[in-house]
Formats: sequence, structure tokens, C-alpha cells
Amino acid sequence: MLGALSFLFVVLLGSIVVRVAAVALTMTGVSEELARFQARSAFTGCGFTTSESESVVDHPVRRRIIFTLMLLGSAGLPTAIASLLLGFLRAEGAVEIGTRLGVIAAGLLGLYLLARSAWVRVAFATLVEAALERWTDLEVRDYVDLLRLQEGFRVAELRVNSGDWLAGVPLRELRLPDEGVTVLGIARPDGSYIAVPHGDTVIEPGDVVTLYGSAERLRELDARKAGPLGDREHRAAVEDEAARRRLQDEAQARGAAGEGAP
Repeated sequence: MLGALSFLFVVLLGSIVVRVAAVALTMTGVSEELARFQARSAFTGCGFTTSESESVVDHPVRRRIIFTLMLLGSAGLPTAIASLLLGFLRAEGAVEIGTRLGVIAAGLLGLYLLARSAWVRVAFATLVEAALERWTDLEVRDYVDLLRLQEGFRVAELRVNSGDWLAGVPLRELRLPDEGVTVLGIARPDGSYIAVPHGDTVIEPGDVVTLYGSAERLRELDARKAGPLGDREHRAAVEDEAARRRLQDEAQARGAAGEGAP
């Protein structure tokens, strides 16, 4: 019986380790579903090669988490198997073997139901995340991946000068989101900083504006001057962005239709 209980304990401990690692991976910017998959794969030693796995391995903090899981998994799984075999080798008679099989089956079922509980999952993730935030420095986001910076998008700082198209106009009137550009913040010459400015905020000459958008659009915006020509460039940019979004929506619709086809 001791072998069966040892086996269940190792399985429980392994499940906790995988859950903790999954929460740690999500704190670096990995989606919850991908974090669970990567953690289970690393702990069980299942190898695979995908762009998602490369995004984990290329990140220093995620790589440390995966390496730790591989070490723990290489020790935990053999220990569980050894405990299980030891328990059956010491069993005397079919009745005792059946009893131990029943204990293992009931224990695995209980662990499965516990793992499937949404309340347990949320409570455990909250507790682990709070502990990791307090005692570790794992919250290192991979903004290159999160913001798709490898796909033509950029975060850039533009210094606004007198005569620029951006200068002296409230953000609401600039309609930058219609061009596919988001204003993340504005640094004033006096040292103050406006994070996530609202529509009434006016960009003044001397401000340094942090923007997110396509590299091509940000370069064009940096060179855009006030006046009729700048207004025409803005309208053309809005039309280009609208066309891009239409093509994106059409591609997504075709993909959804293809997935739904028998």
C-alpha cells in the first residue's frame, strides 16, 4: 500500500509543479493555454518543434522555467514508476493487488476531478501568482512577441516640432486609431508624462510622443507636416488602414468557413 500511496503523492506533487510553472509562464506573457501545454510537455519530456516553443526557449526567464521543469520531470516520473512497481512487487495475492489498483484508480480520479475544478484552478493560480510576484522577478514580459514587433509593427518615440501635423491638435481630432496608430504616452518638456492620454489631450511642440503602429505608418507620420498636404496624407492613411482591416476580416471569415466545412 505504501508504494501506491507514494505513487499518488508523486503524481500530486508533479501536478502542483506543472501548475506553478504554467502560472509562472503566463506572468512572462504566454497565453494560459500555451503555458499549460508547454509546462506539461517539458515536465514529461515530450519534445516538439514549433514557433511557439521557440518563443519560449528564446526568452531567458521562460527558458529557466522550462529547464527547471525538465530537471524535476526527469526525477519525478522515474520515482513514480519505481514506487508503483515496488508496491505491486510486494503485494501478496490477487486481493491485495486489486485493492492497490482500486486505491490508485480512486486517487487518480480524485486528482483528475480536482484538476478539472474551475474554482480550484482559479484559486490556486491566484495564490501562486501572488507568491511569485512577492518572492521572484519572473514578471518579465516579452513585448516583442506580445506587440507583434517582428511582424512589421513598432513602438517608436516621435519628437513633435512646430509645423508638424501632430502639433497643437487634440488627439480626438487627429483620429490616429483610424490610421492604425495608438498613442501610448506623451513626455512633456517639463519632465511630466501623460500615460494613455485621452481625446482632449493636445500634443504640443517639444513633446515626445510614444506611438504603436506599423513601421511604415510611423515613419510617414513622423515626416507629415501641417496643412492641406498633411490632411490628404491622413485621409489616405485612413483609407489604407480600412482596406487592410477589410482584407484581414475577409481572411478570418474564409478561415472560419474552412474550419467549419466537413
